[in-house]
Amino acid sequence: MIPYEPESPTSHQQPVTSDQSPAPSPQPPFWSYLDLGFFISLLLPSLFIAALIVKVMSPLLPFGKPFQALLGQLLAYALIFASLYLLLHLRYGQPFWRSLGWTFPVAAVVASFLAGPLLAITIGLLGNVLRTPEIPLPFQQMFDNRPTVILFAIFVVALGPLCEELAFRGFLMPLLVRSFGPATGIIATGLLFGSLHGPEYGWHWQHALLISVAGMVFGWVRFRTGSTAAAAFMHSTYNLTQFAAFLAQNRTV
Repeated sequence: MIPYEPESPTSHQQPVTSDQSPAPSPQPPFWSYLDLGFFISLLLPSLFIAALIVKVMSPLLPFGKPFQALLGQLLAYALIFASLYLLLHLRYGQPFWRSLGWTFPVAAVVASFLAGPLLAITIGLLGNVLRTPEIPLPFQQMFDNRPTVILFAIFVVALGPLCEELAFRGFLMPLLVRSFGPATGIIATGLLFGSLHGPEYGWHWQHALLISVAGMVFGWVRFRTGSTAAAAFMHSTYNLTQFAAFLAQNRTV
């Protein structure tokens, strides 16, 4: 019960009623599939603009094509997520990070951080069971020189997990969970996550399946903890474990 405060002699305002109190902020996902379509429609134009900028600047950029490709991807990420920020902020008046579940329940984040390497090892063992073929991977060219390795490491360990978790588990998955329930939302997001990585692995079904399973685990963490940050930290140490293995096998850096 709200205590009553007597009106001052100089005031002629009516007491504030509950009808005049500010409306509560909408709970995520307050966005729609139309917003998702808008976000998807930005992907190709952002990639094109980023590639054009890098091409114009290429005479000034050292370290070769792989380094330039990473820089282009960085610019594309910046354009895509700046647009998503403006969408949430201007259309809905809501904060970007909190809306996408970027919270830090300490125990969940620490547990997810520590579980990432275990997940990477488990996925590797599952890959052996599935007889996953060894193929030349496109990112092996990222080990040509030290600056490219450093920038690639930043992408693998920090920027990639951050952006992918914000997009898949922060923006897409809540919509699917709201429409179809947690199990379907987690599985569908994981399958889409694996499919979009398919071209990197020559569309071998084993690779796509393994990445999909990893994506489902990230989605389960996001759902159970309510934190996209927890999923991103697990994704980060998962990638770090795989990156360390690739780096150990590469003797030119």
